[in-house]
Amino acid sequence: MRVVHEDGDERRTLADTVEVAASTVEQAKGLMFRESIPDDYALVFRLHGPPWPLSALLGDHGYQSIHMLFVRFPIDVVWLRDETVAQVKTLSPWTGLGMARADTVVELPAGAADGVEPGDRVVIES
Repeated sequence: MRVVHEDGDERRTLADTVEVAASTVEQAKGLMFRESIPDDYALVFRLHGPPWPLSALLGDHGYQSIHMLFVRFPIDVVWLRDETVAQVKTLSPWTGLGMARADTVVELPAGAADGVEPGDRVVIES
């Protein structure tokens, strides 16, 4: 599995080591308590149920929030809607928070999403 950024005619692999947070417990835990992640790593959240966690309180079920509580290193987060980038943000350890309307969220090492812009495509390939 890999995560690929498509910008026009160019394709660039963002991650070759991809983990999918499939269960509710895996999605709630995310990257918390880890010391680090490899440079070629991505954690993918495919969100087909109710939003988790903060966006449920806001009443708009299209928004997906990411928090950095107990995450010890910065990460890049890419929010996708039907493989189209909705938002990209670098979140700081412990205090970072981000939210966007999405059906898939990809967490990467900080700097891995440099050059990824809203409107681009990011594809998770098997």
